[in-house]
Amino acid sequence: MDLHQHVDGYCERIDPSFWAEPINAITNAAFLIAAIYMWRRSEGLFLGRLLSTVLFAIGIGSFLFHTFAQTWAGIADVLPIIFYILIYVFAATRDFFDQKTWIAGLAVLLFFPYSAALVPLFAQIPGFESSSAYGPVPLLIFAYAFSLRNKAPETAKGLAIGASIVCLSLFFRSLDEPLCNVLPFGTHFLWHILNGIALGWMIEVYRRHMLARLAKQG
Repeated sequence: MDLHQHVDGYCERIDPSFWAEPINAITNAAFLIAAIYMWRRSEGLFLGRLLSTVLFAIGIGSFLFHTFAQTWAGIADVLPIIFYILIYVFAATRDFFDQKTWIAGLAVLLFFPYSAALVPLFAQIPGFESSSAYGPVPLLIFAYAFSLRNKAPETAKGLAIGASIVCLSLFFRSLDEPLCNVLPFGTHFLWHILNGIALGWMIEVYRRHMLARLAKQG
């Protein structure tokens, strides 16, 4: 693997220069703003602050990828996203469903075969090929929301809202290349903005659930 190989995967980029994707690069601020905001709101919640830290790393990694546009930067872009998903699966399984830590850990492990089985199916959807790797995520969030509809209706509602925002962000991510001739700057920047909102909101859903649980215990 050539870690310094140039990657040109977005409509806005027309050359290998650092600022060839100014809109895509700058809109990563959405992740940073959401991360800082949720860090402040998550005082006393270890996983809330951990998710906020990883969300900040997502913004940095994505910025690197949309400026340097090389393989190593692509890895820096993807890894924090994977970590965020896995941490949230753990947190949601343990704290939303009141499961033991080992069961939450098992849910994290099961995410890998779950995703591996579904990504090829999402890749069959016309126009969704470039975003197929993310397809299993909102589906899982909707499944958690459905499962919690009676046990924790407010949390279920919050998860459904988050999954809906992720779906909208994936819609714009998938339109980037198809609409390139119409919109030279592409639509990928909307993925950044909406995804920043969605990931911040998911942390807020977790925070509210934990506060409600503490209030019941008190």
